[in-house]
Amino acid sequence: MIPRVIEAAYVKDYTIRIRFADGIEGEINLSDELIGEIFLPLKDVSYFKNFTVSPELHTLVWPNGADFAPEFLYDKTRILT
Repeated sequence: MIPRVIEAAYVKDYTIRIRFADGIEGEINLSDELIGEIFLPLKDVSYFKNFTVSPELHTLVWPNGADFAPEFLYDKTRILT
């Protein structure tokens, strides 16, 4: 089953708090993942903050079309207890 992001909030720098449909919630730091031309604008923190949760893709998306696979986010999320 593909994980589905249902909620996300900016924390600081390149860190986002994220919650999945199965109840898993945690934080993910994407600073080391901003590689490639599509992610270049996200290196500006003020632009990075402009993500939304796509109801169609069930993941984080940015205005320039950048996104991360929900499976990737799920695997990289540091679970909060």
